[in-house]
Amino acid sequence: MLSSKHFFLLPALLTLVAIILFPLLFTVRVSFSSWDVFQSGLDFIGGKNYGRVFADERFWQSLGRLSLLSVISVSLQYTLGFALALAVWKQVRGGRFLRVLFLIPMMTTPVVMSVIWRTVFHESLGPVNDILGMFGIGAVPWLSSATGAFISVLIVEVWQWTPFMFLLLLAGLVSLPREPYLAAAIDGAGTWRTFWQVTFPLMAPITIGALIIRLIEASKIMDTVYVLTSGGPGTATETSSYYIYIRGLRDFQIGYSAALSLVYLVIMIISLTVIAKLLMRTLVGKDG
Repeated sequence: MLSSKHFFLLPALLTLVAIILFPLLFTVRVSFSSWDVFQSGLDFIGGKNYGRVFADERFWQSLGRLSLLSVISVSLQYTLGFALALAVWKQVRGGRFLRVLFLIPMMTTPVVMSVIWRTVFHESLGPVNDILGMFGIGAVPWLSSATGAFISVLIVEVWQWTPFMFLLLLAGLVSLPREPYLAAAIDGAGTWRTFWQVTFPLMAPITIGALIIRLIEASKIMDTVYVLTSGGPGTATETSSYYIYIRGLRDFQIGYSAALSLVYLVIMIISLTVIAKLLMRTLVGKDG
């Protein structure tokens, strides 16, 4: 029989089923249908949608583009976030003010900031090209060229989410024990040696958690691309999430977009699991 404690868990379990399990199972069912908004019913068509997915070059190109964007942006976020966290941790002058200042980008809605950055990167009216013009540099096509648009999305992502890295890493630094640093000082270790042999190894678990969390979030980038570039020019900044949105909510191919979503989900789960194991083996010296 169920004990009383299990009855207390029942509401949470039902909520979990309602908001996670049911939509997932329904998506699986839809992925095997030809359902679109112009016809009713879920006509079963077998694995035709999945066959289309594996033959869809545009989807795989968007996945490769997303992978490149995620790896570069998260690497930059980690590097800058760690540097800022170390600076504040060392109690530089005005550290409390800097903590609040660094968190402002993360507290702002991504869509709002993307609109602002779109104005900033405007080729003729934006302040970025005006500043570059002061140094004799011609106008850069930030949003109208493939390379410029990719770099623009990268800049916005790094600016928006570096504070998240900063917050996690600063919390990790504050919680570090003092004894290893006292031992390093007695041994005469300098700043760099102390960082690489004491701080960085002690921060390995926090580093792995921060990187995985940000990679998960970066793999779902949609709002920045939608507002800033709309996937353009052409498909230069089109990510997997944005492509699935186009197929599902612009072309109304609901069944096919469901299949795309599930394939994308499986790829992300496998990829992030492998990355987590590699990070554990590299930074901690054991398998996750």
